[in-house]
Amino acid sequence: MTSRTVMPGLLGELIEAAHRQTASRRAEFPLAEVENRARTAPVVRDFGAALRAPGLGVIAELKPRSPLKGPLTDDYRPAELARRYEAGGACALSVLAHTEGFGGRPEDLATVREAVDLPVMRKDFIVDEYQIAEARAYGADAVLLVVAALSEQRLAELYTYAQGQGLHILVEVHSEAEARTALALGALNIGVNHRDLRDFRIDLGLTGRLRAQVPADRVLVAESGVRSPADARRLRADGADAVLVGETLMRSADPAAAVAELKNSHAHGTTQERS
Repeated sequence: MTSRTVMPGLLGELIEAAHRQTASRRAEFPLAEVENRARTAPVVRDFGAALRAPGLGVIAELKPRSPLKGPLTDDYRPAELARRYEAGGACALSVLAHTEGFGGRPEDLATVREAVDLPVMRKDFIVDEYQIAEARAYGADAVLLVVAALSEQRLAELYTYAQGQGLHILVEVHSEAEARTALALGALNIGVNHRDLRDFRIDLGLTGRLRAQVPADRVLVAESGVRSPADARRLRADGADAVLVGETLMRSADPAAAVAELKNSHAHGTTQERS
């Protein structure tokens, strides 16, 4: 087993929960069995192309709860919610498969994949190749890798393994140093998490600062703290190609309309389109 560094705080707790969940599932379904299922999974949808489409993309997230905010809905129906997001114009879907912190399950990936034609990403604290093979086996088209959750060696190993599975990869960063790590890895899709996982403060200005160091041919996704069309408009002006939105959409009485408002936000007011 690969050694790992124990991290403090909520991030450390979520990472340890991911290891526990993975160990439990591996005991039930060995990796070789999951990899065999992955080889017969539906063809990968082009997550990267979806993010590069004209205008501001909206990656709509499905999660029944948050470790910070608690339950986000008392009636979690992934397939129905996914269809509403698609109707609103989402470019892709992010599905939480982390059980302890977010109430999701890997099986939700298959439920969502079957319900829509959009690319689907496994959102999780991925710490093991098993989670990546499992994502592909359940029909995921992409996975999230969080730089803060992994050593550089493990990040590179998991990135290479995900590529081998044919998956698209969104590499999440929280700082200039982590952005450099993602770029050195060769990441094509970089997610900027505005939430500092040490003190949970939101800094929407981080996307604009990191856009300056991320080449224009790399996709930049703004994550966390996107609560309104005004926020989406600001982030588009700062150079975001897409926004990833969870809590705001989960709490919306009309998720399709909420997605449409975010997607169309850059059409109103002054925006700074990338050349």
